[in-house]
Amino acid sequence: MPLVIFDCDGVLIDSELIACRLDAEDLTAVGYPCTPEDIARDFIGLSGASMFAILEAHIGRPLPDGFVEDAHERLMAAFTEKLQPIAGIEAALAAVQAAGWSDCVASSSSPDRLRHTLGLTGLWPHFDGRVFSAAMVENGKPAPDLFLHAAATMGAAPDDCIVIEDSTAGVQAARAAGMDVLGFTGGGHCGPDHGRRLADLGACGLFSDMARLPDLIGALPR
Repeated sequence: MPLVIFDCDGVLIDSELIACRLDAEDLTAVGYPCTPEDIARDFIGLSGASMFAILEAHIGRPLPDGFVEDAHERLMAAFTEKLQPIAGIEAALAAVQAAGWSDCVASSSSPDRLRHTLGLTGLWPHFDGRVFSAAMVENGKPAPDLFLHAAATMGAAPDDCIVIEDSTAGVQAARAAGMDVLGFTGGGHCGPDHGRRLADLGACGLFSDMARLPDLIGALPR
C-alpha cells in the first residue's frame, strides 16, 4: 500500500498568495523592492530560513533586527483572517483513508506554522502525529532529506511513496528521494505555465482538482 505524502502550503491550504503578498510588502519596505510574483517564482517551496538566507546573500547585508519575527507575526495574523483549505481537500483525504492508504504531511513550514495553519483549516486532527517539518532535517527542499525522513518514520520505502506537490523545489526533492510525485496546479498562486514547470522537473501527473487525486494515485504502478 502506498504512503501518500502531502506538501502543505499550496496543496492542503491555499496559503501561497497570502504569504507571497506579505513577503513582498515586508521586503519592499526594508529596501528590497519585489513583487508577489518574484517571491512565488524564486522562493515557493523553500523554508523561511532558506529564503531569508538567500535574500541576505543577494542584497549583501543582514535583514533588519526583528524583521523575521515581525514578518512571521503579520503572516500568522493574515492567515487567521483569510486562510482557507484547498477546495475539495477534505473529500480527497477521506477517499485516501477509505482506500486504506497511509498519509502524512512533509512541509518546508515551521512546526508552529503548520500547527497554526492546519488547525485554522480543520485539517490538523487528520494528520496529528504525522506532520513533518523541514526544521526536523539538515537540508530542506529541494534536497530529499525531508521526504526520506517522513518515509522512514512512517515505515515506508521511497518507492512505495507518492508525493503531492505544488512547487518546483518540492518536485525536485521528491524525485531526488526516488519517489513518484503528482503536481498540483489548483492553488491560487498557480499561473498558466505552472504545470509545465512541474512536469519538466519530473512530476508524473498533473491535476488542478482534488477530486481527481484518488484516481491518479490508484493509476500509478506500484
